[in-house]
Amino acid sequence: MLKKSTAAFMMIAALLCGSLLTLGVTGYVNVFGQAAGEGVAAAPVPAAGGLQEKESQKLGTALSLIEGNYYEKVDREKLIDGAVNGMMEALGDPYSNYMGKETAQKFEESIEGSFSGIGAEVSSDNGKVVIVSPIKGSPAEKAGLQAKDIILSVNGETLEGMELNAAVAKIRGPKGSKATLKIQRAGAAEPLEFVLTRDDVKLETVYAKLGKDGVGVIEVTQFSMNTAERFKEELGKLEKQGMKGLVIDVRNDPGGVLPVVIEMAQQFVPSGKAIVQVEDKNKKREVSTSKGSSKDYPVVVLMNKGSASASEILAGALQQSAGAKLIGDNSFGKGTVQTSFDKQLGDGSLLKITIAKWLTPNGTWIHGKGIKPDIAVAQPDYFSVAPINKSVTLQYNMNSTDVKNAQIMLNGLGYKPGRKDGYFDTATKDAVKKFQSASKLQATGIINAKTAEALELALVKAIKDPVNDNQLNKGIAEIQKEIKASSSKK
Repeated sequence: MLKKSTAAFMMIAALLCGSLLTLGVTGYVNVFGQAAGEGVAAAPVPAAGGLQEKESQKLGTALSLIEGNYYEKVDREKLIDGAVNGMMEALGDPYSNYMGKETAQKFEESIEGSFSGIGAEVSSDNGKVVIVSPIKGSPAEKAGLQAKDIILSVNGETLEGMELNAAVAKIRGPKGSKATLKIQRAGAAEPLEFVLTRDDVKLETVYAKLGKDGVGVIEVTQFSMNTAERFKEELGKLEKQGMKGLVIDVRNDPGGVLPVVIEMAQQFVPSGKAIVQVEDKNKKREVSTSKGSSKDYPVVVLMNKGSASASEILAGALQQSAGAKLIGDNSFGKGTVQTSFDKQLGDGSLLKITIAKWLTPNGTWIHGKGIKPDIAVAQPDYFSVAPINKSVTLQYNMNSTDVKNAQIMLNGLGYKPGRKDGYFDTATKDAVKKFQSASKLQATGIINAKTAEALELALVKAIKDPVNDNQLNKGIAEIQKEIKASSSKK
Protein backbone atom coordinates (compact mmCIF):
# COMPACT_ATOMS: atom_id res chain seq x y z
CA MET A 1 0.00 0.00 0.00
CA LEU A 2 1.29 3.44 -0.77
CA LYS A 3 1.73 6.07 1.84
CA LYS A 4 -0.70 8.94 1.48
CA SER A 5 0.98 12.31 1.98
CA THR A 6 0.89 14.12 -1.35
CA ALA A 7 -2.03 15.78 -3.11
CA ALA A 8 -1.72 13.56 -6.13
CA PHE A 9 -4.83 11.56 -6.95
CA MET A 10 -3.00 8.23 -7.21
CA MET A 11 -5.36 5.32 -7.04
CA ILE A 12 -4.36 2.22 -5.22
CA ALA A 13 -6.48 -0.84 -5.21
CA ALA A 14 -7.53 -2.07 -1.89
CA LEU A 15 -8.91 -5.06 -0.23
CA LEU A 16 -11.04 -8.15 2.76
CA CYS A 17 -13.13 -7.64 2.80
CA GLY A 18 -10.58 -6.74 3.58
CA SER A 19 -7.87 -9.11 1.57
CA LEU A 20 -5.32 -7.25 1.07
CA LEU A 21 -6.61 -5.21 -1.62
CA THR A 22 -6.50 -1.78 -1.19
CA LEU A 23 -9.04 -2.74 -3.60
CA GLY A 24 -10.22 -5.41 -1.36
CA VAL A 25 -13.05 -6.37 0.72
CA THR A 26 -11.96 -5.88 4.21
CA GLY A 27 -9.23 -7.28 6.23
CA TYR A 28 -6.91 -10.09 6.91
CA VAL A 29 -8.07 -11.77 10.00
CA ASN A 30 -5.47 -11.20 12.60
CA VAL A 31 -4.08 -8.41 10.59
CA PHE A 32 -6.44 -5.67 9.85
CA GLY A 33 -9.89 -4.92 8.67
CA GLN A 34 -9.09 -4.29 5.07
CA ALA A 35 -11.18 -5.29 2.16
CA ALA A 36 -10.49 -7.16 -0.99
CA GLY A 37 -10.62 -4.75 -3.78
CA GLU A 38 -10.18 -1.59 -1.90
CA GLY A 39 -8.43 1.21 -3.54
CA VAL A 40 -5.84 3.08 -1.71
CA ALA A 41 -5.10 6.46 -3.00
CA ALA A 42 -2.95 9.37 -2.16
CA ALA A 43 -5.56 12.06 -1.99
CA PRO A 44 -5.78 15.63 -0.78
CA VAL A 45 -7.12 16.35 2.68
CA PRO A 46 -10.82 17.24 2.31
CA ALA A 47 -11.46 20.92 1.86
CA ALA A 48 -14.47 20.85 4.21
CA GLY A 49 -12.44 21.94 7.23
CA GLY A 50 -13.46 19.79 10.15
CA LEU A 51 -16.02 20.46 12.84
CA GLN A 52 -18.17 23.55 12.93
CA GLU A 53 -18.34 25.37 16.27
CA LYS A 54 -21.72 23.86 17.25
CA GLU A 55 -20.56 20.37 16.30
CA SER A 56 -17.32 20.74 18.25
CA GLN A 57 -19.26 22.03 21.26
CA LYS A 58 -21.69 19.09 21.09
CA LEU A 59 -18.94 16.49 21.04
CA GLY A 60 -16.93 18.26 23.73
CA THR A 61 -19.99 18.52 25.95
CA ALA A 62 -20.78 14.83 25.46
CA LEU A 63 -17.22 13.89 26.43
CA SER A 64 -17.33 16.17 29.47
CA LEU A 65 -20.66 14.75 30.63
CA ILE A 66 -19.40 11.19 30.31
CA GLU A 67 -16.19 11.90 32.19
CA GLY A 68 -18.00 13.82 34.90
CA ASN A 69 -20.95 11.53 35.46
CA TYR A 70 -20.20 7.98 34.39
CA TYR A 71 -20.14 5.70 37.43
CA GLU A 72 -16.69 4.29 36.62
CA LYS A 73 -13.44 5.84 35.51
CA VAL A 74 -13.37 6.17 31.72
CA ASP A 75 -10.56 5.83 29.19
CA ARG A 76 -10.56 9.15 27.32
CA GLU A 77 -8.56 7.76 24.39
CA LYS A 78 -11.01 4.90 24.06
CA LEU A 79 -13.92 7.35 23.93
CA ILE A 80 -12.25 9.40 21.19
CA ASP A 81 -11.54 6.27 19.17
CA GLY A 82 -15.16 5.25 19.69
CA ALA A 83 -16.37 8.58 18.32
CA VAL A 84 -14.26 8.17 15.19
CA ASN A 85 -15.46 4.58 14.80
CA GLY A 86 -19.03 5.81 15.14
CA MET A 87 -18.57 8.27 12.30
CA MET A 88 -17.18 5.55 10.04
CA GLU A 89 -19.98 3.14 10.94
CA ALA A 90 -22.57 5.85 10.25
CA LEU A 91 -21.46 5.81 6.60
CA GLY A 92 -22.97 2.35 6.26
CA ASP A 93 -20.03 1.29 4.09
CA PRO A 94 -18.25 -1.97 5.04
CA TYR A 95 -15.09 -0.82 3.28
CA SER A 96 -14.65 2.47 5.12
CA ASN A 97 -13.27 2.06 8.62
CA TYR A 98 -10.99 3.30 11.34
CA MET A 99 -7.91 1.40 12.50
CA GLY A 100 -6.14 2.05 15.77
CA LYS A 101 -2.35 2.21 15.84
CA GLU A 102 -1.76 -1.52 16.26
CA THR A 103 -4.31 -2.56 13.64
CA ALA A 104 -2.97 0.05 11.20
CA GLN A 105 0.54 -1.31 11.67
CA LYS A 106 -0.62 -4.84 10.94
CA PHE A 107 -2.49 -3.57 7.88
CA GLU A 108 0.71 -2.04 6.51
CA GLU A 109 2.68 -5.19 7.28
CA SER A 110 0.21 -7.35 5.41
CA ILE A 111 0.48 -5.16 2.35
CA GLU A 112 4.22 -5.68 2.50
CA GLY A 113 3.77 -9.42 2.43
CA SER A 114 3.55 -11.20 5.80
CA PHE A 115 1.68 -11.31 9.09
CA SER A 116 0.62 -13.65 11.87
CA GLY A 117 -2.93 -14.97 12.29
CA ILE A 118 -5.36 -17.50 10.86
CA GLY A 119 -4.85 -16.22 7.31
CA ALA A 120 -8.25 -15.05 6.11
CA GLU A 121 -9.43 -11.77 4.73
CA VAL A 122 -12.67 -10.52 6.26
CA SER A 123 -15.16 -7.73 5.80
CA SER A 124 -18.18 -6.40 7.66
CA ASP A 125 -21.65 -6.79 6.16
CA ASN A 126 -24.66 -5.53 8.14
CA GLY A 127 -22.93 -6.17 11.44
CA LYS A 128 -21.66 -9.61 10.43
CA VAL A 129 -18.01 -10.57 9.93
CA VAL A 130 -17.75 -12.25 6.54
CA ILE A 131 -14.80 -14.13 5.06
CA VAL A 132 -13.77 -12.75 1.71
CA SER A 133 -11.15 -15.39 1.09
CA PRO A 134 -8.76 -17.69 2.95
CA ILE A 135 -5.09 -17.19 2.08
CA LYS A 136 -3.30 -19.96 0.24
CA GLY A 137 -1.46 -22.27 2.61
CA SER A 138 -2.86 -20.56 5.71
CA PRO A 139 -4.52 -22.20 8.73
CA ALA A 140 -7.87 -20.88 7.45
CA GLU A 141 -7.46 -22.59 4.07
CA LYS A 142 -6.22 -25.84 5.60
CA ALA A 143 -9.21 -25.92 7.96
CA GLY A 144 -11.66 -25.49 5.07
CA LEU A 145 -12.96 -21.95 5.62
CA GLN A 146 -14.58 -20.51 2.51
CA ALA A 147 -15.52 -17.20 0.93
CA LYS A 148 -18.90 -15.94 2.19
CA ASP A 149 -18.63 -17.85 5.48
CA ILE A 150 -19.91 -15.72 8.38
CA ILE A 151 -17.86 -15.84 11.59
CA LEU A 152 -20.39 -15.93 14.42
CA SER A 153 -18.04 -16.25 17.39
CA VAL A 154 -14.41 -16.72 18.40
CA ASN A 155 -13.55 -18.87 21.41
CA GLY A 156 -17.15 -18.57 22.57
CA GLU A 157 -17.35 -14.77 22.24
CA THR A 158 -19.94 -13.54 19.76
CA LEU A 159 -18.92 -11.13 16.98
CA GLU A 160 -22.49 -10.12 16.18
CA GLY A 161 -22.70 -6.34 15.78
CA MET A 162 -19.05 -5.87 16.73
CA GLU A 163 -17.05 -3.19 14.93
CA LEU A 164 -14.77 -4.86 12.40
CA ASN A 165 -11.45 -3.88 13.91
CA ALA A 166 -12.59 -5.11 17.32
CA ALA A 167 -13.69 -8.39 15.73
CA VAL A 168 -10.36 -8.79 13.98
CA ALA A 169 -8.60 -8.19 17.29
CA LYS A 170 -10.60 -11.07 18.79
CA ILE A 171 -9.65 -13.38 15.94
CA ARG A 172 -6.00 -12.43 16.09
CA GLY A 173 -3.58 -14.02 18.50
CA PRO A 174 -0.02 -15.24 18.89
CA LYS A 175 1.43 -18.00 16.77
CA GLY A 176 0.53 -21.40 18.16
CA SER A 177 -2.60 -20.27 19.98
CA LYS A 178 -6.00 -21.79 19.23
CA ALA A 179 -8.98 -20.04 17.68
CA THR A 180 -12.31 -21.87 17.82
CA LEU A 181 -14.65 -20.34 15.25
CA LYS A 182 -18.40 -20.81 14.91
CA ILE A 183 -19.24 -20.41 11.24
CA GLN A 184 -22.56 -19.84 9.49
CA ARG A 185 -22.40 -21.25 5.97
CA ALA A 186 -25.06 -21.09 3.29
CA GLY A 187 -26.71 -24.49 2.93
CA ALA A 188 -25.75 -25.69 6.42
CA ALA A 189 -28.66 -26.07 8.81
CA GLU A 190 -26.53 -25.57 11.92
CA PRO A 191 -23.41 -23.48 12.64
CA LEU A 192 -20.13 -25.22 11.92
CA GLU A 193 -17.19 -25.31 14.33
CA PHE A 194 -13.57 -24.96 13.24
CA VAL A 195 -10.56 -25.14 15.55
CA LEU A 196 -7.54 -23.41 14.04
CA THR A 197 -3.98 -22.96 15.26
CA ARG A 198 -2.75 -19.45 14.50
CA ASP A 199 0.50 -19.23 12.57
CA ASP A 200 2.79 -16.93 10.62
CA VAL A 201 1.36 -16.35 7.16
CA LYS A 202 3.90 -15.73 4.43
CA LEU A 203 2.41 -14.03 1.43
CA GLU A 204 4.16 -15.47 -1.59
CA THR A 205 1.61 -14.28 -4.09
CA VAL A 206 2.67 -15.83 -7.40
CA TYR A 207 2.97 -19.53 -8.24
CA ALA A 208 3.80 -20.68 -11.78
CA LYS A 209 4.17 -23.99 -13.61
CA LEU A 210 4.36 -25.22 -17.20
CA GLY A 211 2.64 -28.37 -18.41
CA LYS A 212 4.10 -30.79 -20.95
CA ASP A 213 1.57 -29.57 -23.47
CA GLY A 214 2.96 -26.03 -23.35
CA VAL A 215 0.13 -24.60 -21.24
CA GLY A 216 1.37 -22.37 -18.44
CA VAL A 217 -0.53 -21.74 -15.20
CA ILE A 218 0.15 -18.73 -12.98
CA GLU A 219 -1.76 -18.53 -9.71
CA VAL A 220 -2.03 -15.09 -8.11
CA THR A 221 -3.17 -15.21 -4.49
CA GLN A 222 -3.10 -11.47 -3.77
CA PHE A 223 -2.01 -8.20 -5.36
CA SER A 224 0.60 -6.96 -2.88
CA MET A 225 3.44 -4.54 -3.51
CA ASN A 226 5.82 -7.03 -5.12
CA THR A 227 3.24 -9.10 -7.02
CA ALA A 228 3.62 -7.34 -10.38
CA GLU A 229 7.38 -7.84 -10.30
CA ARG A 230 7.02 -11.50 -9.31
CA PHE A 231 4.36 -12.05 -11.97
CA LYS A 232 6.58 -10.56 -14.65
CA GLU A 233 9.49 -12.77 -13.56
CA GLU A 234 7.43 -15.97 -13.64
CA LEU A 235 5.73 -15.08 -16.90
CA GLY A 236 9.13 -14.42 -18.51
CA LYS A 237 10.40 -17.81 -17.36
CA LEU A 238 7.38 -19.59 -18.84
CA GLU A 239 7.73 -17.74 -22.14
CA LYS A 240 11.43 -18.64 -22.37
CA GLN A 241 10.44 -22.29 -21.86
CA GLY A 242 8.22 -22.11 -24.93
CA MET A 243 4.81 -21.56 -23.38
CA LYS A 244 2.01 -21.72 -25.96
CA GLY A 245 -0.90 -20.48 -23.83
CA LEU A 246 -1.59 -19.21 -20.32
CA VAL A 247 -4.10 -19.82 -17.54
CA ILE A 248 -4.18 -17.04 -14.93
CA ASP A 249 -5.75 -18.29 -11.70
CA VAL A 250 -7.18 -15.60 -9.38
CA ARG A 251 -9.60 -17.85 -7.51
CA ASN A 252 -9.89 -16.88 -3.84
CA ASP A 253 -7.73 -13.82 -4.49
CA PRO A 254 -9.30 -11.02 -2.42
CA GLY A 255 -7.53 -8.18 -4.21
CA GLY A 256 -4.75 -5.78 -3.43
CA VAL A 257 -3.06 -2.66 -4.70
CA LEU A 258 -4.52 -0.99 -7.79
CA PRO A 259 -1.29 0.19 -9.50
CA VAL A 260 -0.06 -3.41 -9.18
CA VAL A 261 -3.01 -4.92 -11.04
CA ILE A 262 -2.79 -2.19 -13.71
CA GLU A 263 0.87 -3.00 -14.23
CA MET A 264 0.04 -6.68 -14.59
CA ALA A 265 -2.86 -6.09 -16.97
CA GLN A 266 -0.64 -4.00 -19.25
CA GLN A 267 1.30 -7.13 -20.13
CA PHE A 268 -1.78 -8.41 -21.99
CA VAL A 269 -3.90 -5.39 -22.93
CA PRO A 270 -2.90 -3.67 -26.21
CA SER A 271 -1.54 -0.14 -25.95
CA GLY A 272 -4.23 2.53 -25.74
CA LYS A 273 -7.01 0.19 -24.61
CA ALA A 274 -8.73 0.70 -21.27
CA ILE A 275 -7.84 -1.35 -18.21
CA VAL A 276 -10.12 0.25 -15.62
CA GLN A 277 -12.19 3.39 -15.08
CA VAL A 278 -12.41 5.21 -11.74
CA GLU A 279 -15.40 7.48 -11.06
CA ASP A 280 -15.34 10.00 -8.20
CA LYS A 281 -18.22 11.54 -6.23
CA ASN A 282 -18.68 14.21 -8.91
CA LYS A 283 -19.15 11.54 -11.60
CA LYS A 284 -15.81 12.45 -13.15
CA ARG A 285 -14.12 9.43 -14.67
CA GLU A 286 -10.44 8.76 -15.11
CA VAL A 287 -9.52 5.93 -17.47
CA SER A 288 -6.33 3.95 -17.01
CA THR A 289 -5.16 2.87 -20.45
CA SER A 290 -2.51 0.33 -21.28
CA LYS A 291 0.99 1.27 -22.27
CA GLY A 292 1.82 -2.36 -22.96
CA SER A 293 1.00 -4.80 -25.75
CA SER A 294 -1.00 -7.95 -26.38
CA LYS A 295 0.39 -11.49 -26.39
CA ASP A 296 0.49 -13.82 -29.36
CA TYR A 297 -0.80 -16.75 -27.31
CA PRO A 298 -4.28 -17.44 -25.83
CA VAL A 299 -5.09 -16.50 -22.23
CA VAL A 300 -7.91 -17.55 -19.91
CA VAL A 301 -8.66 -16.36 -16.37
CA LEU A 302 -10.00 -18.65 -13.63
CA MET A 303 -12.18 -17.00 -10.98
CA ASN A 304 -14.71 -17.88 -8.28
CA LYS A 305 -16.79 -16.23 -5.56
CA GLY A 306 -13.60 -15.48 -3.62
CA SER A 307 -12.13 -13.44 -6.51
CA ALA A 308 -12.59 -9.84 -5.43
CA SER A 309 -11.66 -6.29 -6.32
CA ALA A 310 -8.25 -6.24 -7.97
CA SER A 311 -8.92 -9.79 -9.19
CA GLU A 312 -12.11 -8.53 -10.81
CA ILE A 313 -10.28 -5.58 -12.34
CA LEU A 314 -7.80 -7.97 -13.95
CA ALA A 315 -10.54 -10.32 -15.13
CA GLY A 316 -12.63 -7.48 -16.58
CA ALA A 317 -9.65 -5.86 -18.30
CA LEU A 318 -8.42 -9.06 -19.89
CA GLN A 319 -11.92 -10.10 -20.95
CA GLN A 320 -13.01 -6.79 -22.44
CA SER A 321 -9.72 -5.37 -23.70
CA ALA A 322 -7.54 -8.42 -24.39
CA GLY A 323 -10.02 -11.06 -25.55
CA ALA A 324 -9.36 -13.49 -22.69
CA LYS A 325 -12.07 -15.92 -21.61
CA LEU A 326 -13.24 -16.07 -17.98
CA ILE A 327 -13.86 -19.54 -16.56
CA GLY A 328 -15.32 -20.71 -13.24
CA ASP A 329 -17.88 -19.07 -10.95
CA ASN A 330 -19.34 -15.60 -10.63
CA SER A 331 -16.86 -13.33 -8.85
CA PHE A 332 -17.31 -11.58 -5.47
CA GLY A 333 -18.52 -8.14 -6.56
CA LYS A 334 -16.35 -5.43 -4.96
CA GLY A 335 -16.45 -2.30 -7.09
CA THR A 336 -15.27 0.54 -4.85
CA VAL A 337 -11.91 2.18 -4.24
CA GLN A 338 -10.55 3.22 -0.86
CA THR A 339 -7.95 5.76 0.20
CA SER A 340 -5.94 5.21 3.35
CA PHE A 341 -5.05 8.25 5.46
CA ASP A 342 -2.26 7.27 7.85
CA LYS A 343 -0.55 10.60 8.54
CA GLN A 344 -3.33 13.10 9.17
CA LEU A 345 -4.49 11.67 12.52
CA GLY A 346 -1.02 12.02 13.95
CA ASP A 347 -0.99 9.06 16.35
CA GLY A 348 -0.32 6.07 14.10
CA SER A 349 -4.01 5.32 13.57
CA LEU A 350 -5.54 5.21 10.12
CA LEU A 351 -8.76 6.00 8.27
CA LYS A 352 -9.65 3.99 5.21
CA ILE A 353 -12.34 5.80 3.23
CA THR A 354 -14.16 4.85 0.06
CA ILE A 355 -13.41 7.65 -2.36
CA ALA A 356 -14.61 6.30 -5.70
CA LYS A 357 -16.02 3.38 -7.58
CA TRP A 358 -14.26 1.50 -10.33
CA LEU A 359 -15.79 0.27 -13.58
CA THR A 360 -14.69 -2.23 -16.20
CA PRO A 361 -13.34 -0.98 -19.55
CA ASN A 362 -16.86 -0.90 -21.05
CA GLY A 363 -18.22 1.09 -18.10
CA THR A 364 -19.90 -1.68 -16.10
CA TRP A 365 -20.06 -1.31 -12.30
CA ILE A 366 -19.85 -4.84 -10.88
CA HIS A 367 -20.39 -3.89 -7.23
CA GLY A 368 -22.67 -6.36 -5.46
CA LYS A 369 -23.06 -8.37 -8.68
CA GLY A 370 -19.63 -9.60 -9.63
CA ILE A 371 -18.50 -10.66 -13.08
CA LYS A 372 -20.09 -13.62 -14.84
CA PRO A 373 -17.71 -16.12 -16.42
CA ASP A 374 -17.78 -16.76 -20.14
CA ILE A 375 -17.74 -20.46 -19.33
CA ALA A 376 -19.40 -21.41 -16.03
CA VAL A 377 -17.76 -24.40 -14.38
CA ALA A 378 -18.62 -25.70 -10.91
CA GLN A 379 -16.28 -27.63 -8.69
CA PRO A 380 -17.29 -31.07 -7.33
CA ASP A 381 -19.68 -30.80 -4.38
CA TYR A 382 -17.09 -32.18 -1.97
CA PHE A 383 -14.91 -29.09 -2.57
CA SER A 384 -17.33 -27.07 -0.42
CA VAL A 385 -18.62 -29.69 2.01
CA ALA A 386 -18.70 -28.68 5.67
CA PRO A 387 -16.61 -30.52 8.27
CA ILE A 388 -18.24 -33.19 10.43
CA ASN A 389 -19.13 -32.43 14.05
CA LYS A 390 -16.71 -34.72 15.86
CA SER A 391 -18.54 -34.57 19.17
CA VAL A 392 -21.33 -36.74 17.72
CA THR A 393 -20.95 -40.37 16.62
CA LEU A 394 -22.74 -41.13 13.35
CA GLN A 395 -24.21 -44.56 12.79
CA TYR A 396 -26.91 -46.63 11.10
CA ASN A 397 -30.46 -45.22 10.97
CA MET A 398 -29.43 -41.66 11.87
CA ASN A 399 -30.55 -38.73 9.73
CA SER A 400 -28.63 -35.45 9.93
CA THR A 401 -26.64 -32.80 8.11
CA ASP A 402 -23.42 -34.40 9.41
CA VAL A 403 -24.40 -37.71 7.83
CA LYS A 404 -25.08 -35.88 4.57
CA ASN A 405 -21.65 -34.26 4.70
CA ALA A 406 -20.02 -37.63 5.39
CA GLN A 407 -21.87 -39.14 2.41
CA ILE A 408 -20.63 -36.32 0.16
CA MET A 409 -17.07 -36.97 1.37
CA LEU A 410 -17.33 -40.71 0.87
CA ASN A 411 -18.75 -40.28 -2.61
CA GLY A 412 -16.01 -37.82 -3.54
CA LEU A 413 -13.39 -40.29 -2.35
CA GLY A 414 -14.91 -43.05 -4.48
CA TYR A 415 -16.64 -45.11 -1.79
CA LYS A 416 -20.16 -44.71 -3.24
CA PRO A 417 -22.65 -44.63 -0.35
CA GLY A 418 -25.45 -44.44 -2.93
CA ARG A 419 -27.14 -41.37 -1.47
CA LYS A 420 -26.32 -37.88 -0.22
CA ASP A 421 -29.53 -36.95 1.59
CA GLY A 422 -28.36 -37.43 5.19
CA TYR A 423 -29.95 -40.81 5.96
CA PHE A 424 -27.44 -43.37 7.30
CA ASP A 425 -28.57 -46.57 5.56
CA THR A 426 -26.90 -49.95 5.00
CA ALA A 427 -25.11 -48.78 1.85
CA THR A 428 -23.66 -45.84 3.76
CA LYS A 429 -22.49 -48.18 6.52
CA ASP A 430 -20.78 -50.41 3.94
CA ALA A 431 -19.08 -47.39 2.36
CA VAL A 432 -17.80 -46.31 5.78
CA LYS A 433 -16.41 -49.80 6.41
CA LYS A 434 -14.57 -49.78 3.09
CA PHE A 435 -13.07 -46.40 3.84
CA GLN A 436 -12.03 -47.52 7.34
CA SER A 437 -10.37 -50.66 5.98
CA ALA A 438 -8.48 -48.66 3.36
CA SER A 439 -7.41 -46.20 6.05
CA LYS A 440 -6.26 -48.97 8.42
CA LEU A 441 -9.00 -48.15 10.92
CA GLN A 442 -11.28 -50.61 12.68
CA ALA A 443 -14.08 -51.34 10.17
CA THR A 444 -17.09 -50.71 12.41
CA GLY A 445 -19.23 -48.79 9.92
CA ILE A 446 -19.61 -46.12 12.58
CA ILE A 447 -18.21 -42.61 12.08
CA ASN A 448 -16.52 -41.54 15.29
CA ALA A 449 -14.11 -38.60 15.71
CA LYS A 450 -11.13 -40.60 14.44
CA THR A 451 -12.95 -41.71 11.28
CA ALA A 452 -14.29 -38.21 10.68
CA GLU A 453 -10.77 -36.76 10.92
CA ALA A 454 -9.46 -39.40 8.52
CA LEU A 455 -12.26 -38.60 6.06
CA GLU A 456 -11.45 -34.91 6.15
CA LEU A 457 -7.70 -35.45 5.71
CA ALA A 458 -8.32 -37.73 2.74
CA LEU A 459 -10.69 -35.15 1.28
CA VAL A 460 -8.16 -32.33 1.59
CA LYS A 461 -5.69 -34.47 -0.34
CA ALA A 462 -8.28 -35.09 -3.06
CA ILE A 463 -9.14 -31.39 -3.30
CA LYS A 464 -5.46 -30.48 -3.73
CA ASP A 465 -5.04 -33.02 -6.54
CA PRO A 466 -5.22 -31.07 -9.85
CA VAL A 467 -6.93 -34.06 -11.45
CA ASN A 468 -10.08 -33.19 -9.49
CA ASP A 469 -10.01 -29.45 -10.20
CA ASN A 470 -12.81 -29.02 -12.77
CA GLN A 471 -12.18 -25.33 -13.29
CA LEU A 472 -8.43 -25.66 -13.80
CA ASN A 473 -8.88 -28.60 -16.14
CA LYS A 474 -11.46 -26.68 -18.18
CA GLY A 475 -9.12 -23.71 -18.40
CA ILE A 476 -6.27 -25.88 -19.66
CA ALA A 477 -8.59 -27.64 -22.12
CA GLU A 478 -9.79 -24.28 -23.46
CA ILE A 479 -6.20 -23.13 -24.02
CA GLN A 480 -5.35 -26.42 -25.72
CA LYS A 481 -8.34 -25.96 -28.03
CA GLU A 482 -7.27 -22.43 -28.95
CA ILE A 483 -3.67 -23.53 -29.53
CA LYS A 484 -4.90 -26.28 -31.85
CA ALA A 485 -7.22 -23.88 -33.71
CA SER A 486 -4.38 -21.38 -34.13
CA SER A 487 -2.02 -24.08 -35.43
CA SER A 488 -4.54 -25.30 -38.00
CA LYS A 489 -4.86 -21.78 -39.42
CA LYS A 490 -1.12 -21.68 -40.02
